[in-house]
Amino acid sequence: MSKKILVVAPHPDDETLGVGGSLFGHKNQGHSIHWLIMSEATKEVGFSDDFIRQRKTEIKQVSLLYGFASTTELPFLATRLDTYPMGKMIEEVSKVFRKIEPEIIYLPHYGDVHSDHRITHQVVAACCKPFRFPFIKKVLAYETLSETDAALPSVNGSVFLPNVFVDISKTLEKKIEALTLYKSELAAHPFPRSHESVKALARLRGAASNLAFAEAFMLLREISLSS
Repeated sequence: MSKKILVVAPHPDDETLGVGGSLFGHKNQGHSIHWLIMSEATKEVGFSDDFIRQRKTEIKQVSLLYGFASTTELPFLATRLDTYPMGKMIEEVSKVFRKIEPEIIYLPHYGDVHSDHRITHQVVAACCKPFRFPFIKKVLAYETLSETDAALPSVNGSVFLPNVFVDISKTLEKKIEALTLYKSELAAHPFPRSHESVKALARLRGAASNLAFAEAFMLLREISLSS
C-alpha cells in the first residue's frame, strides 16, 4: 500500500544528509514523498545574490532527482527561526500537514547544535499531536552531519540514540548524487559534509545493524492499528 512520507528540513541539504537513502527507498516502494523546507536564504541575513540564485537552482534539481510529489518552502529566514513566534510557525507547518496528510514524518533531532534544527524539531513535534493529526502514524528523528555530531551532550542534554536502522545499500549512490547537487554545502574531507563522511557514517550505521550501509533514526512515536 502506498504511503505518504514527509521529510521536514530546516535548510535544503538536511533532508539528503539525514534521510536521502531512505527517501529513495520509499520512492522505489511506490510511496509518495514530500519535502518541507522551513527556511529560506535571503539578503536580509547576509546571503549574496549569487548564493540565493544557486540555492533556488539546487532546490529545483534536488526535487526533480528525488521525484518529490510536493516541495514546500516556508518564508522564514534561515539562521533566524528562533526570532519567530512559535505559534506562527506551528500554524504554517500545520497547513502543510493538513494538505498532505503524511503517514510518516522525518524531523531533525532535538539535540542538534544549530538553533534552526532545534526550533524545527519543536515546531514539528507540536504538530504531531495524535488527536489533531490522526493520519500521522510514525515520527522519526534523523541525524545531520555537522549538526547532530557537533552538539555537546553535556550542554544540551540530548544525545542521538538510534533505535531504527534502514538499509540504504542500494540507494547510497543516489544519496551521494543528490548531495553533489549542493555545491555550496560540500567541502573536502575531513569537513563533515563531504562524500567521504557521508559514506563513513553509512558504513558505521550499517556495522551497527549487520548491513553494508544504513541510515539511523530515533523512533519518537509509532501508532499501529490491530488487524
